[in-house]
Amino acid sequence: MYKSLLHLIGTTTLAICLASPVAAKIPEPLKAEAIHSQTLLEIVDSLKLGHYKKLEINDTLSSQLLDKFLENLDPSKLNFYASDIREFEKYRFQLDEEIKAGKLDVAYIIFNRLQQRSNERNAYAIKLLTSSNRRFDFDVDENLDTDRTDDQWVSTREEMDNLWRKRVKSALLNLTLAEKSLEEAKETLIKRYANQQKRSDQINNDDVFQTYANTFTGQFDPHTQYFSPRRSENFKINMSLSLEGIGAVLQAENEYTKIVRLVPAGPADKTGQLKPADLILGVGQGEDGSIEDVVGWRLDDVVSKIRGPKDTVVRLLVRSSDSDSSQTRIVKIKRNKVKLEEQAAKKRILDIDYQGRQFKVGVIEIPAFYIDFGALQRGEKDYKSTTRDVEKLIAELQAEKIHGLIIDLRNNGGGSLREANELVGLFISRGPTVQIQDPNGRINVMSDRNPKFVYTGPVAVVVNRMSASASEIFAGAIQDYQRGIVLGGQTFGKGTVQTLLPLEHGQLKLTHAKFYRISGESTQHKGIIPDISFPTLYNTSEIGESALDGALEWDTIHPVRHGHFVGVSPFIEKLTKRHKQRVKDNPDFMFMQEQVNHLEEQRNDTLISLRKDKLETERSQVESWQLEAENRRRERKNLAPISKLSELDNELEKDSSGRQISPESEAILAESGRILLDMIDLTLKYTSAKN
Repeated sequence: MYKSLLHLIGTTTLAICLASPVAAKIPEPLKAEAIHSQTLLEIVDSLKLGHYKKLEINDTLSSQLLDKFLENLDPSKLNFYASDIREFEKYRFQLDEEIKAGKLDVAYIIFNRLQQRSNERNAYAIKLLTSSNRRFDFDVDENLDTDRTDDQWVSTREEMDNLWRKRVKSALLNLTLAEKSLEEAKETLIKRYANQQKRSDQINNDDVFQTYANTFTGQFDPHTQYFSPRRSENFKINMSLSLEGIGAVLQAENEYTKIVRLVPAGPADKTGQLKPADLILGVGQGEDGSIEDVVGWRLDDVVSKIRGPKDTVVRLLVRSSDSDSSQTRIVKIKRNKVKLEEQAAKKRILDIDYQGRQFKVGVIEIPAFYIDFGALQRGEKDYKSTTRDVEKLIAELQAEKIHGLIIDLRNNGGGSLREANELVGLFISRGPTVQIQDPNGRINVMSDRNPKFVYTGPVAVVVNRMSASASEIFAGAIQDYQRGIVLGGQTFGKGTVQTLLPLEHGQLKLTHAKFYRISGESTQHKGIIPDISFPTLYNTSEIGESALDGALEWDTIHPVRHGHFVGVSPFIEKLTKRHKQRVKDNPDFMFMQEQVNHLEEQRNDTLISLRKDKLETERSQVESWQLEAENRRRERKNLAPISKLSELDNELEKDSSGRQISPESEAILAESGRILLDMIDLTLKYTSAKN
């Protein structure tokens, strides 16, 4: 199905007799309404006046818009023919003039052709599955390429039929390997394609307009989006399931529902079994309810299946983002609300043996930058906020005589800009923290004006790819002041600011400003680069701002004057050398690096075998490799080997919020503590030598 409409179109379960072939239905043409033309002109005016990027609506944009619209409608080139694309070429330099005139004729012409082709393909797939003469031979050695991004558009019906035959065969093979009989697998797929056809039939003029409008706004940047009245009402639910759900942000990608991020301390996060970029293939209710196939469903309908009353169970059939594409697993989650206290900052102490002595390193985990604005506005003195909580935790840790402090911002997607600014203020006396530039080039500098210095000891900040926005502002300021050392993985790179603008028909989310560090560097696109990097399983080509089409570029502005601490610059090479020397024999870091290397090899292989015994062997090899890698780690740690990976679930400890703690996460914290102690050691030697 097509990329941008999966979360818009309706759903109905349709039962079909297995013996009945389905003919392609000729859809009723869709067309723009007067309100759509008016809304398009409103969007154009809003972009011209308020968007950060000053982009001309000209022939260049028209050409790019045509290519992107075709890509969004048919990302894997499974519906349009090369002849269709040649026919659309005459519109390449017309779209800019149409947009400025509020016209949408070409958008609906192209979409109506897609509807026709999609109906033909669904009918063909169902015909394959219902034909008594069709036999799927799983002994033939052939492959399906799962990445058709760079392929040419299909030229002939025979070529298209063969491509879809392989897709249907692959889906059947995966379902049979998931312990379905061939007839059960056929029935599942028939319902899947029939549901997709039903949703396609329910697409309306408003849906097409939203898709085209978002393709247009996407030329400015990926965070500028139009929401129709219906989508505006459901925006919060569509994007987040944190309220009596599983605590995850989802999006539609092709025919799948993809996990974008997990809400810290939410039900999904606590399982320890889900991660960003995982795909949800099915949803089951209760402990033993049947798993309902949701491939091709609109996002709203998947959300409604996943959400439910508190303390009830939902089971998700998930395909991992970092394993063989045929491998799936079922994850059981108890629905619940994400409680504020579970997302609040937490402290702990690491006891580290370093150079023959015991040291205490404090850790403060900050899942989000939060503030109770309601309590603040009411004048309540004890209102809850990140900075206030962290200040209390620092005092408690100092009472325990810690030698250094780690601020753990892994998976912190951001939040209150005010809190990021004030949190920096706990570690400096006063000074600027972040710059914000508007579309006209005006720069506002946020500063800490409080001379109070809450913590003067050594600091390390740990980040990963899911650390974004406010997290990047804090980590960047600590790095620019050389107040501490930043460790972990390259951050997300979300360095833009959005605002919601009401329209007569829906609303527009508009990017109107950009963050810059006090050094003058943008946090956009590139994010924060750690002083010392750790192995990461996050694929930066799939996750992060740089993975988004049309993301605003990284650039620089003038720095602002700010102070500097001794920092790590004089001895970063020695710190890195000590770190590498330690982790080369560390079982957990060796395991992480093995995983990274293995995944890099897998990502380059986009071919799926359609031969059953070969696919079974490949899957078995993947599982065997994972088991062998885990047992190599266990042997190095003097632990008993395991016979299957599921045994690990019983070994994982849980933190105070009930979230599972992985050995890799603990190893990263422990090594961060040792690097912090290295920093103390080298700083003392450096200052002594200078004196």
